[in-house]
Amino acid sequence: MCCPLRGLLGREETMPFSHYTGRRKVVVVGAGAVGSTFCYALCQRGLADEIALIDTNTALAHGQVLDLVHGKPFLPTVDVRVGDCADYADAQLIVVTAGAAQQPGQNRLQLAARNAAIMHRIVDDIVAQHSDAVMLVVSNPVDVLTQVAIRRSGWEAGRVIGSGTVLDSARLRYLLSSHCGIDVHNVHAYMLGEHGDSELAAWSMTHLAGVHIDRYCPMCGACADWRAELDRIEQQVRDSAYHVIDYKGATWFAVGLALVQIAAAVLRGQRSVMTVSTLLRDAFGVSEVCLSVPSIVSAAGVERIVAVPLQPAEQTALAAGARQVKAVFDAL
Repeated sequence: MCCPLRGLLGREETMPFSHYTGRRKVVVVGAGAVGSTFCYALCQRGLADEIALIDTNTALAHGQVLDLVHGKPFLPTVDVRVGDCADYADAQLIVVTAGAAQQPGQNRLQLAARNAAIMHRIVDDIVAQHSDAVMLVVSNPVDVLTQVAIRRSGWEAGRVIGSGTVLDSARLRYLLSSHCGIDVHNVHAYMLGEHGDSELAAWSMTHLAGVHIDRYCPMCGACADWRAELDRIEQQVRDSAYHVIDYKGATWFAVGLALVQIAAAVLRGQRSVMTVSTLLRDAFGVSEVCLSVPSIVSAAGVERIVAVPLQPAEQTALAAGARQVKAVFDAL
């Protein structure tokens, strides 16, 4: 995956490299739609001092970087350049977006074998640089590939996390906000489990304006059958990516924004509660599989899992999804 770009493209062609310590450095692996959109959103937030973009397609990486640096007069101060393997050594966060894209009609788990081989090569390059970074896996199927990266790297599980259902949870919040007529910032809701077809809405953890959804919906009175409406919304979240892919071929805007939120938690040490994908060991009745559950994310990655009690039906659905993901991982 690594490219010897220092001589070919030259740091001087983009931004000069700074040797002082304490910089918030992010390396992004993959210059496609998701990787470049994440870089664009990250630049606008002013979270990183330095962003290095790596891709085997050197022309694409160079073009994305030039397009970004031409907007520097409109951005917070940030160095953006094409990177290479050496950049892993002093990165604080490495975001892996590289991999084959999901095609129309294809589910995420069907991508596993092809993208696992790509993940092996990337992780080997990272480990070879003795990196102390947190690794954030975005490539699909993200739960399987997060576990692949953990096993391949030999790192502590908390240092390798997947983007998981952070975006799915945002989709759930948006749909509830639209349906209930409440500002999305006053909706707290989470999708758990696989980032895929078996994910589930944790209704036991859902609140609108501080009111539990089981109390809010009857009080609102807008739905003749509010439980059926919640089931419809939950399925709509599961189908969201397929709809976007059918319309335009891939998703990139919302996932780029979701990645910025995860990056902020790591770069600032925020201790944010997010449904990132992390290796479960006797949590929620599940072991030795990566799934998305509420986790405290900080500078070291996942500090700890927030083991909230789930309803029996939610627990059953989570366990079923875990078996599906584990079967794919074990088959690799």
